[in-house]
Amino acid sequence: MTEIDNIFAAPLPKIADFVFDHDVAKVFPDMIKRSVPGYPTIIESIGLIAGHYAKPDSLIYDLGCSLGAATQSMRRHVRSSGCRILAVDNALAMTERCREYLTAQDSMVEELTPAEVMHADIIKLPLETCSVVVLNFTLQFIRPDQRLELLTRISKALIPGGVLILSEKLRFADGDTHKSLENLHYAFKRANGYSELEIAQKRSAIENVMLPDTLDTHFERLQQAGFQHSHTWFQCLNFCSIIAHT
Repeated sequence: MTEIDNIFAAPLPKIADFVFDHDVAKVFPDMIKRSVPGYPTIIESIGLIAGHYAKPDSLIYDLGCSLGAATQSMRRHVRSSGCRILAVDNALAMTERCREYLTAQDSMVEELTPAEVMHADIIKLPLETCSVVVLNFTLQFIRPDQRLELLTRISKALIPGGVLILSEKLRFADGDTHKSLENLHYAFKRANGYSELEIAQKRSAIENVMLPDTLDTHFERLQQAGFQHSHTWFQCLNFCSIIAHT
């Protein structure tokens, strides 16, 4: 059962770098819905987009799957015959709970696209030929010097007509724009019940772990990685999602 996120509610003597451990896994659905503007829309739309682009008898990747929200959405929407989904994450606490969520989904919904959960590092994972890849708020946690290599491997694994769905928090080169949208993001968190202490401590915990890029950087890197065309399909405040085409 999902618990309320109160990880940063009390003053901490020392704020360690944010990790996706068992404490985070227990509250993650609550945490991300209260922290990421437009998250439910992104998740439901990932299923819709994957359903549109998935080719029959092809593999679909959810890389950095966390608890598998995108995988669950794709299982409902993908109707091409013979497809299967591989959900991968390097956090054991996440993959363990992800399997539980998918098992629960199996018991409630019939005729879902088959899905497997794998505990692995996506940087080292050999990628098979596929038609859809999802990186839903994953790339920002990858070391910047490893991002182009990962995207290049993804573009090479995708079949012609395949797509990458990439969701990310954005940084903005213009200081006024960055400050305005950052302040609105904090207002979004306050409106969802987070205190000033929670916002400040979470920011300190994640600032060295999550390193966002500008939208221009994303587009330039996707082109370097071999994608033929990319565009945003969603943005809310300083969070966006991109479709990149092979």
